[in-house]
Amino acid sequence: MMRTTRVGAVAAAAGAVLALTSCGGGGITGDSGSGGGDTGDIVLGMVTPLSGSSAAIGPYMKNGAQLAVNEANEAGGVIGRQVKLVAEDGACDPKTAAAAAAKLVTAGTNVSVGGYCSSATLPTLSIFGKANIPMIIPAANSNDLLKDQHKNVFLLNGTGAQQAQAALDFMKKSGAKAIALVDDNTSYSKDITTRTAEDAKGDSALKVVSRESVTAGESDYSAAVTAILRANPDFVYWTGYYQEGGLLIKQLRAAGYKGDVMVADGSVDKQLITIAGKDNAQGVFATMTQTPQTIPGGDAWIAKYKKAFNADPGPYSTQSYDAVRVAVEAIKNAGSTDGTKVITALQAIDGFPIFSGKLKFTPEHTLSEGGFDILVVKGDGFVLNK
Repeated sequence: MMRTTRVGAVAAAAGAVLALTSCGGGGITGDSGSGGGDTGDIVLGMVTPLSGSSAAIGPYMKNGAQLAVNEANEAGGVIGRQVKLVAEDGACDPKTAAAAAAKLVTAGTNVSVGGYCSSATLPTLSIFGKANIPMIIPAANSNDLLKDQHKNVFLLNGTGAQQAQAALDFMKKSGAKAIALVDDNTSYSKDITTRTAEDAKGDSALKVVSRESVTAGESDYSAAVTAILRANPDFVYWTGYYQEGGLLIKQLRAAGYKGDVMVADGSVDKQLITIAGKDNAQGVFATMTQTPQTIPGGDAWIAKYKKAFNADPGPYSTQSYDAVRVAVEAIKNAGSTDGTKVITALQAIDGFPIFSGKLKFTPEHTLSEGGFDILVVKGDGFVLNK
């Protein structure tokens, strides 16, 4: 998917907060789902990595969500109630994430607003689904999340299919003739390489010359590096996370690879540059949904975030902020925290302003507009490739 123009989206999104958080609506009866009841705080649960190799992302997501919660409560709450965020560590591990989801169900979660690693998010779908808890997923985006058509699942990030197409379009535009695809065998990562390879099949001008899979958590990728060099690609596309991505880039450069490198959104973090080495990382491209630093007009929101948390926002701060805002909007429109009513309200949203554009979900509960930008490493960070 091509990049969508977002000028003015930030101002519209921020300006809509006061409107969506009005405290109208009286007592609610017959609420179903884990939260139950019609009094007390509205609980938004978030499973996010607070430990493990992707732990740097967790605070970005948690803080982004908390900022929206703060704004909702300052505006009077929603349906006469205050909003509360409860975050649990998913560690990008399926078992840990499943336990975290179960804990959030027990805590009375009304809407889930978490989900970063797709492989760890997958087992939480049935847990929240059985409790009739709507899920607004800000980051995880593997098409595997959509396979079973869970009625309670909605994605605020572009899908793996959209990311694969954006990567392929950019590589072709850059003049690539031979590409190597490397994944870490997780649902998210393998989904992107598989779809990129499938999309490339019908293109006579570009060929996939190597497909490699590595094991997350290992430190020696010499076998994959050797295979890639033997295939002689002019573009390598890594679709896993930044820990392994940084090591792969470092080892590719040390082995003499001179071609271009692109990474997927799970690797867009300054840690990738640190691990790869600053010199090695320069010029590395990335497929990525918007970050606060790349959104036109995003400076005011960044300043607000920094004032609240004394830290810079990062990847998925804005998506998590929007996940809360969308949850609040749906609860307001439903006039209830009943899971079925909130799901119906989510399906009916049409034109609600979020950072990626005007929100309307497709019948598959994915974004109808939005998509992926192309970023590039310059100096100590990722910037929009122009």
